[in-house]
Amino acid sequence: MPEKQKTIQKPVSVSGTGLHTGNDVTLTFNPAPAGHGLVFRRVDLEGQPLVEALVEHVVDTSRGTSLRKEGVDINTCEHVLAAATGLGIDNLLIDLNSSEPPIMDGSSRYFAEALGNAGSRELDADREYIELKENVIYRDRQNKIEMIAIPADRLRMSVMINFETRVLGTQYAVMEDIAEFRDEIANCRTFVFLHELEYLLNNNLIRGGDLSNAIVFVNRVVTQDELNRLADLFKKPRIEVLEEGILNNLELHHRNEPARHKLLDLIGDLSLLGKPLKAHIIARRPGHKANVELGKLIRKHISNNSKKMENPILFDPGREAIMDVNEIQRLLPHRPPFLFIDKILDIGDDFIVGMKNVTMNESFFEGHFPGNPVMPGVIQIEAMAQTGGVLLMRSIPDPENYVTLFLKIENVKFRKIVQPGDTIIFHNKLVKPIRRGIGYMEGKAYVNGKVVMEGNMMASITRKENSNE
Repeated sequence: MPEKQKTIQKPVSVSGTGLHTGNDVTLTFNPAPAGHGLVFRRVDLEGQPLVEALVEHVVDTSRGTSLRKEGVDINTCEHVLAAATGLGIDNLLIDLNSSEPPIMDGSSRYFAEALGNAGSRELDADREYIELKENVIYRDRQNKIEMIAIPADRLRMSVMINFETRVLGTQYAVMEDIAEFRDEIANCRTFVFLHELEYLLNNNLIRGGDLSNAIVFVNRVVTQDELNRLADLFKKPRIEVLEEGILNNLELHHRNEPARHKLLDLIGDLSLLGKPLKAHIIARRPGHKANVELGKLIRKHISNNSKKMENPILFDPGREAIMDVNEIQRLLPHRPPFLFIDKILDIGDDFIVGMKNVTMNESFFEGHFPGNPVMPGVIQIEAMAQTGGVLLMRSIPDPENYVTLFLKIENVKFRKIVQPGDTIIFHNKLVKPIRRGIGYMEGKAYVNGKVVMEGNMMASITRKENSNE
């Protein structure tokens, strides 16, 4: 069965200090309807403008991922978005009374806990995934960055970082399934080198900064006077450098916490795709800029494949048939006048392309409608189902002993009228592999390269009652 989209059961808030502004901030997660996505609302501004969490709204990645739409800013949003994705929440209206969420401890922990406490509920709409047809690669050779998104049946991530220093060299982090996020990734905090921290402090760029916000790595000799100055600045009794090369402001949750935090950031940044992703991401030296660039390439990849689907050349009715009507009848029990597929143009392990020539000789045109012949929508659905039936029956060695029974047809939309003289091309794709004789497909019907009908179907491969046992 397809997964359903989710939101939360009730509003829940998180309050703290904005890292860059130093302002007191309250963030409130609100339930949202299906198809809403993750959307920020600036409740402190006139009109309470909305900013959708989408990659096309990214304007800066220098100190976190920042969004802007029509002059309205949302800064450092990645930890919030990672929490939503990590907990499988598709739809949220996220209220902010400032330009950035509270930094908290520099992780997603408090946002994930809030969402967990709010509880989740399913919505009456299927979750739509972004699925890749081929590898998508982003490289920045100058900075030794390589990001690869590989087609997969779920989101997996493998991250490697290397800052080429004694205190922080090569580290790896792996997430095999998004279900690991809450316990293994959410509490992993951001990190900074001492010289970077000093630059940010001297330039007043982290007014809400505190030693509890980040892991601070020390990759040079530091005098006690410098440490005392930092202690005074952050109102700490004493600051020391631990054996691990970090300041004694905190203890690591994991030996590879920096690599895990980079993985957390990657989840948050790829949330900007707008839909959950099925891919194995292998990232060498990821960062916000590289994450966003990979996201843009994935969006381009999806857009290009979508255009191919709409391209009438791809569905050329004149191309040589893979299967003619006689071969179709060897797989399907349907016979005229209830056989609505003339030939199969293409077929693979998880897809099929079928064709139906619509002529005035069809019996249903006598009554549908006299003087204004229109192909009934139910017949279009039946033709699409028969196309899918060929794909399913082809997966078994003795199709003559089986029939395909459709258990459910949903989300059907009719886009254009189909009339005599039209040639309909049906493209069905398995949403997931056939299991226990059940196949779930999404299909589209095209005339002249334009979608006339679409829908989702679930069918069962069932043995005929009179077949040999």
